[in-house]
Amino acid sequence: MQTFNEKIKNICISKNNYLCIGLDVDNKKLKNQSIAYMRDYILDIIDATIDLCPIYKINFAFFERLGSKGFEIIEKISLHIDDKAIKIADAKRGDIGNSSKYYSEAILDNLNYDAITVSPYMGEDSIKPFTLNKDKGVFILCLTSNQGSQDFQYNIHENIELYKHVAKFAIKLNSNNNIGLVVGATQSDKMKELKKITLNLPWLMPGVGFQGGNLKESIEIGLKNNSTPIINVSRGVLMHKNGEIKDIRESAMNYTKEIRKYLWIQKKF
Repeated sequence: MQTFNEKIKNICISKNNYLCIGLDVDNKKLKNQSIAYMRDYILDIIDATIDLCPIYKINFAFFERLGSKGFEIIEKISLHIDDKAIKIADAKRGDIGNSSKYYSEAILDNLNYDAITVSPYMGEDSIKPFTLNKDKGVFILCLTSNQGSQDFQYNIHENIELYKHVAKFAIKLNSNNNIGLVVGATQSDKMKELKKITLNLPWLMPGVGFQGGNLKESIEIGLKNNSTPIINVSRGVLMHKNGEIKDIRESAMNYTKEIRKYLWIQKKF
């Protein structure tokens, strides 16, 4: 059995792409606001891009707010993608041991997502239950791209920033080779320092596109140490032109071409 980090690297290599499409769809912004239309729209996005895209990130908040009908869509997305791409549940869980155990069972086992995002704030026992299955991945929030990230992440403890402590903590937990980090692509100066600590852990990298993260730099840094940079783009794909399926396909292709260009440059040099 492949470990999760082996699996995600291999599917990126097989599709020659590191694009992760964030399915952050808000039905209130669609031309038809019905939940049924939202569901079908998302499935059409997947069908239009899955030949290119190795990874999808599903932001659970966009669906949980809809109650049971939202959970039905979460399950439908997982079944629809199946094993044709990696499915990351962007759920940002993290609680006392038993709670995390049941979150893991709900999302990674019953809903069959391949990976989940978690908060490290409550420490090792809040994350450990998610890591027990080697072929399921855990992305720990480390250096995020939101404005409030500096409220805690830059704080100095024992002469180094808190986000670097989180990175070292992740290395310690990675005995099953299924730990990754969430690292915002807008933090290029800090990304270089962080890569020296995180070795070959995969990075889930939001912030390219609307938030201003640099795609070329993200790939260059993310590939170091034989690692896997997961370039997450949500609005940059979903809101391209008129947001029609053909527009989304075009944007996914544009990002794919750019990523492949930078991969070719990296291999050449």
